[in-house]
Amino acid sequence: MPTPKIVLFYAFAPLADPQAIRLWQRDLCEALALRGRIIISEHGINGTLGGDLPAVKRWVRRFRQHPAFADADIKWSEGTAIDADGYSVDFPKLSVKVRDEIVSFGAPDELRVDEHGVVGGGARLDPDQLHRLIAERGDEVVFFDGRNALEAEIGRFRNAVVPDTDTTRDFVRLLDEGAYDDLKGRPVVTYCTGGIRCEVLSSLMLSRGFGEVYQLDGGIVRYGEKYGDDGLWEGSLYVFDGRGSVEFSDHAAVIGTCAGCGAATSRTANCPDASCRRQFVVCAECAAVPCEEHTSAATA
Repeated sequence: MPTPKIVLFYAFAPLADPQAIRLWQRDLCEALALRGRIIISEHGINGTLGGDLPAVKRWVRRFRQHPAFADADIKWSEGTAIDADGYSVDFPKLSVKVRDEIVSFGAPDELRVDEHGVVGGGARLDPDQLHRLIAERGDEVVFFDGRNALEAEIGRFRNAVVPDTDTTRDFVRLLDEGAYDDLKGRPVVTYCTGGIRCEVLSSLMLSRGFGEVYQLDGGIVRYGEKYGDDGLWEGSLYVFDGRGSVEFSDHAAVIGTCAGCGAATSRTANCPDASCRRQFVVCAECAAVPCEEHTSAATA
């Protein structure tokens, strides 16, 4: 019986030939019947892949043979299923592309990377260190969500600041406008799904005068592995694959509110109108309601 697995991974490292890495990864994933998305730039690699457990293990072994990726943080989770052709049902296809950035903040010239990773990023905190910081500094500590606002609607750290962002590029605009200058004198803990967005976000904040910036090492995923729903996290974790979201326990809080009827839900869905690219937090009953009705309800 196939065992579906999904891996989430990234590595910041100077890459002299991103196109060669793209061809290698495309051919390797195709040979192993893996699907998912990989983005490569001169700064490193970022991706998520799904497939049968033995194939994913073989991919990991080959991936780590590259010197730049030997220490990459690879996070494992359960996939939904493997189809009759041997592919993960959580991804519609395989996409391997070269971009200017492996996380699209729209500021590739600001990012500095060496063989140790991002230069000038926030101090790393593992889950236990985060709890110690909270114990020592209390309400002075600010959680700063480094994801898009939709993701935070179904799960976030308690009392977190959630910027009004539709895309990652919005963070640079908001920081440059001074929207969060009032936090510059406080300890700020940035967090995101697996840690990659905060590698960049924390460096952008420090370069703009934030004095004490941390990043949650391994992101929400590692925190959830350690503390589940018995710590400072509340709700479900939004994921960029067919699962939509995942929970860390059987007693996860449901904090999302359906844009259609106001019911509690952890479900997200694309707008049923093919011309609309928006996503909403929406219950199953309201999922087929036209986009304008969600928008009206959400802004009422």
